[in-house]
Amino acid sequence: MENIDSTNTLNVLGLANSELVTNNEGCVYHLNLLPEHLADDVIVVGDPNRVPLLSSLLDSVELRRSNREIVTHTGYIGKKRITIMSTGMGTDNIDIVMTELDVLASFDLKTKTLKDKHNRRTLNIIRLGSCGALQKDIEPGHPVMTHYAVGLDGLLYFYDCNPEIFERDLTDQLTKHLNWDVKLPSLYCTKASEKLEKLFEGQGFIKGITLSAPGFYGPQGRNIHLPLKYPDINDKVETFAYNGYKIANYEMESSATYGLGKALGHNALTICIPIANRTNGKFVSDYHSMMRNLGTKVFEILEATA
Repeated sequence: MENIDSTNTLNVLGLANSELVTNNEGCVYHLNLLPEHLADDVIVVGDPNRVPLLSSLLDSVELRRSNREIVTHTGYIGKKRITIMSTGMGTDNIDIVMTELDVLASFDLKTKTLKDKHNRRTLNIIRLGSCGALQKDIEPGHPVMTHYAVGLDGLLYFYDCNPEIFERDLTDQLTKHLNWDVKLPSLYCTKASEKLEKLFEGQGFIKGITLSAPGFYGPQGRNIHLPLKYPDINDKVETFAYNGYKIANYEMESSATYGLGKALGHNALTICIPIANRTNGKFVSDYHSMMRNLGTKVFEILEATA
């Protein structure tokens, strides 16, 4: 059996080494980053291949690192420093990425202790993704900005979050409208950062409610081989509205991004490009130019804040 040094198992100054895990370089474990590698403005994307696509729009790139499906590039557009990072798919990956982004912003990695409030950084985390539209009038390629995000996965219920981060009335109304089965994880609903939403107002984005599903097929109502337990869920989704917002799209990450971001004191916003419309069957296979155009617009807006 390997000899474990018990004096290194529990750091008396902070968290146990088994809880806040770092690698041999002292980097936070999954992101493979040190705090100085991270900009305050962070673009997160699901697909690792989108990172070089978007970083090619920067004026310069100072850092390129990768670990598993997480690829990170940090650089500048004008005087604005930006980090672009892939997360992989799903709220389980977002749990890792958001937690470790907060570690980089809020902890001393050497002592594994939480910094005092004046020395913590507040991150602006903007997800640029792809999605499936759920309203007939949303054309593939027209960006959707998530005002409310609904988690179908139950992730946030593993944390003792401040109740104020949840949109309780929306949760209750949607649970009733969908006749949500008690055998499924309870719904949770969170809201975009007002600061970031205001920054991107007036860009022609569709604003709506986003459903973050814990899968791509059955949880989003795709009937492939196995029969669906809830085959009419998308019909119900299409008819729901809350405070003037309809359910605009499906994707797999925004609810956890919003909820964890708000709980940890960071700003989060999602803008997605619909590559399919689930109500009429339209689909676009080559959306890379659309993502590039969206990235250009987002970077221009961020550069103006430098």
